[in-house]
Amino acid sequence: MDRPLLIASDHAGFELKEKLKRVLDAMSVSYRDLGATSADPVDYPDKAHALASLVGRGEAERGVLVCGSGQGMAMAANRHRGVRAALAADEETARLSREHNDANVLALGGRLIDHDRAERILKVWLETPFAGGRHAGRVVKIDPAGSELM
Repeated sequence: MDRPLLIASDHAGFELKEKLKRVLDAMSVSYRDLGATSADPVDYPDKAHALASLVGRGEAERGVLVCGSGQGMAMAANRHRGVRAALAADEETARLSREHNDANVLALGGRLIDHDRAERILKVWLETPFAGGRHAGRVVKIDPAGSELM
């Protein structure tokens, strides 16, 4: 990645986000933390929209979002044109989201998956390239230019 990875969480994902930052440090992946800065309550859509707007505008290539289930973050992020947020609960889903769907945002559930599994998911997601080929045309159809979507 040419630009830093973005990472953000709400209060429910704060603990896992902090662990994932240590994983990124160990992998020498540069990142920018958009918060939360503690386990104090914060609304997940605010964090998801902040990260997704930067990815959607091309100011970041990829991002990671963590909330209680990961689902709310993924739903909010996917409202942004150019964002393909994937909720992953295992390594295979993470791999396929990159390989087939060119996911540029990973959503994780801090209350649903253990931290060791989240670490493995993150590593697979970061290391898996987009396969292109027959998948490229399908990815274009996710967010067609000029469509009435969004």
